Amino acid sequence: MPDPRVPGPLRTAAAYAWRIIAVGIVVRVVFSVLGQFHQIAIAVFLGLVITAVLRPVADFLARFTPRPLAVAAALIGGLVLVLGVLTLVGESAAGQRSGLQKEFVTGVDRIERQLEGPPLRISSHAFDDLQSRIGEVLSSHRSALFSTALSGASRLVEVLTVLALSVFCSVFFTHSGDRQWQWLCDQFPAGGRRNLAAAGGAAWRTFTGYTRGILLVAATNALLVGIALFVLGVPLAVPLALLEFLAAFVPLIGSPIALAVAAVVALASKGVFIALLVVVLIVVIGQIEGHLLHPLVMSWAVRLHPVVVALAVVGGAVAAGVIGAVVVVPLVAVAWSVYQALRGPVDAPE
Repeated sequence: MPDPRVPGPLRTAAAYAWRIIAVGIVVRVVFSVLGQFHQIAIAVFLGLVITAVLRPVADFLARFTPRPLAVAAALIGGLVLVLGVLTLVGESAAGQRSGLQKEFVTGVDRIERQLEGPPLRISSHAFDDLQSRIGEVLSSHRSALFSTALSGASRLVEVLTVLALSVFCSVFFTHSGDRQWQWLCDQFPAGGRRNLAAAGGAAWRTFTGYTRGILLVAATNALLVGIALFVLGVPLAVPLALLEFLAAFVPLIGSPIALAVAAVVALASKGVFIALLVVVLIVVIGQIEGHLLHPLVMSWAVRLHPVVVALAVVGGAVAAGVIGAVVVVPLVAVAWSVYQALRGPVDAPE
């Protein structure tokens, strides 16, 4: 029997408060556990991404060949495509290296002369002092830089291990992921089985729609950036286009950061006018991405308000760095789609 002396709104707020606290504790525990095994969690996530991309190709090839052969052909084709792109980027960077060094030296000298003139009138001694200070910092922290390089080598081994595990998982997800999910659902009672099947179907549809859509956004952005930088004569157009492709996986902030790097390269190599044109390119591509491409992606998956996306990206970046910023939006979209699927009536299975 509720105490009549306690107002009704206060009782309602208290009921919601302890439930929110309980959910927060559960989320904290889950993320703490995942943090202890974050390499495995990342590998499974990447395996699901690879499966979302390759599953349609494998399903199509399975019409003409046995399923294992279709999965192998789709996976090998994807690896060949990725390695081909990386080879193209490496050859492009290596071919422009000699000319690029001269352009950057000339560009830096030009920028220094412009900064020494009006309206800033920075003294040339300031640049000499800056260069000497950078040299002193590098020489005094040589051991720290060496240890950082060694830790980077160990991180490279971890990255390769995670990639190998993700490919290994994707092989089984692509080949028989539906049977694995059905086996998991069969371990629950009939009522829970229906809810789990509905939630899993909604989650997978959202995840695949978002993954394929964000790939379309990234490829479109990279193509536009590559063409624009090539027309403007900015060096390293292909590597910068690849950087834009990778940065597009971080919604809202990834593309501007990548294009800012392109603007710095344009400033150092081609001067202020070309750099300004690249800044204009940042604005144009941002408008295309924000008003055309991303709404299309969210219509394929789940419509999330831009404020929700922004808060999710910032929260993911604070919690887990770049990886958190990449994975948080599809996770939020999946969670929302599961909530919507479980909120409504669940149809009986056929």
